[in-house]
Amino acid sequence: MSIYEEIEFEDLNYDPKTQMYTYPCPCGDMFSISLEALWDGEDIATCPSCTLRIEIIYDEEDLPELREESESEDEDEKGGQGEEGEDDKEVNGLAEKSKKVLTIK
Repeated sequence: MSIYEEIEFEDLNYDPKTQMYTYPCPCGDMFSISLEALWDGEDIATCPSCTLRIEIIYDEEDLPELREESESEDEDEKGGQGEEGEDDKEVNGLAEKSKKVLTIK
């Protein structure tokens, strides 16, 4: 298995919502590796569009805590069912105004 390049952990982009690290590939796509894979000791990120691979240089103590799947699902569910957001209040307020306008003769 040949490695295109060795990349320092600090140079990766991290998406906390998906818990994925990415790095630009010369082909135009992105190398990617999950936080879980890094915690499992894997250090090779692959590109889905070409055959290139990079090796991630990191220390385990530099990794953020791994969030469990159930925690991320709970956060997603809370996002749509909790208190009304500003956008929801605005839409509901407009709906109420529309009702009033329609009933006035």
